[in-house]
Amino acid sequence: MALNPDAVGSTSEPVERSWHSKDALLYALGVGAGALDPTGFELDLTTENSDGVTQRVLPTFTTIVGQGGGTGSSIGDFDPAMLVHGEQSIRLHGEIPPEGTVAITTTVAGMYDKGSAGVVVLESDSRHAATGEPAFSIRTTLFIRGAGGFGGPRNPEGDAESELAAQPLPGREPDEVVTYATRPDQALLYRLSGDRNPLHSDPTFAKRAGFDRPILHGLCTYGFTGRALLHTACGSDPARFGAMRARFSKPTMPGDTLTISVWDIGDAVPGAYRFRTETQRGETVIDAGLFTLAG
Repeated sequence: MALNPDAVGSTSEPVERSWHSKDALLYALGVGAGALDPTGFELDLTTENSDGVTQRVLPTFTTIVGQGGGTGSSIGDFDPAMLVHGEQSIRLHGEIPPEGTVAITTTVAGMYDKGSAGVVVLESDSRHAATGEPAFSIRTTLFIRGAGGFGGPRNPEGDAESELAAQPLPGREPDEVVTYATRPDQALLYRLSGDRNPLHSDPTFAKRAGFDRPILHGLCTYGFTGRALLHTACGSDPARFGAMRARFSKPTMPGDTLTISVWDIGDAVPGAYRFRTETQRGETVIDAGLFTLAG
């Protein structure tokens, strides 16, 4: 099992990815939209033909349609059971339409040696295929146990946004707190949006990866958290959703209850919020959260 540091800086050829109304609806259901009130305030995210309601798309859907730039084989060989999601960032350049096609290019932005593990950072930029205009960008950090020791740098260079996200959360009570219950079969529903990793469905594979049972997709927890940010920071308007970044600190189990705490730090950084997601056990499953409104 070995990573390939020479892949850093390589960029894939553009790969087209299309989606349809049904894909966006299925994703919304997969991250809990409509569960609290099936005919209520999230009807625009979960239906396409309700009277007087225009379908809109959850901004975190970008984590589904923004993947697939074709750099996977270039980063090296590793046991997929040893891979977990480390961090995820998304940045939107406009509201996502219910149907569309984008051209995706993915760059291996970094590879870091943690000794017992390797970290790979992939950056994907998506442009609307019809116009060439920017659609959204995503940054994915993969933590691969047992893949370190190749002699690369240990940490990436810092930047202002990373430093802000790494700061302690405000010492006051959060401005908003949202609680969502996940379903015991949440992972089985979410996987239908494309992530068929057996870590989230196969008990045998999960045990080989060191878990008692299949865990919930990190990006599913991320989607639940994004819903909370959409409704608290954006007034439920996807057009106001700018950028979201967070670190996955512990696994979530299907059936867990998630509590998302949100702090408005707009006095210090205009349009910015900090956030954290915890389970009913008091475990932080998403931390270092930073959200900004659309420019």
